[in-house]
Amino acid sequence: MIRVSARPGARRSAVLGAHGDSLRVAVRSAPEKGRANTELESVLAEAFGLPRSAVTVVRGTTSRGKSVLVEGMDVEGVRRRMAELLGGS
Repeated sequence: MIRVSARPGARRSAVLGAHGDSLRVAVRSAPEKGRANTELESVLAEAFGLPRSAVTVVRGTTSRGKSVLVEGMDVEGVRRRMAELLGGS
């Protein structure tokens, strides 16, 4: 599970970097009828190289701060990929 700080209504959808202990992710969709959450799941799935069904918002569906479950990748794999996304290595 990872913490995500969402930024709905952005110009483009992308992983932006770190925001405290969260991964900052921008999505183009407005936060209406779950569209931003669905797009957030898609952006993260693509970033982690997983199918969209492997990424699910499990907490914070109506707030910017979210907990996201990533299936199909072990904890170390998630940490490694997050470091790559954040420019670590």
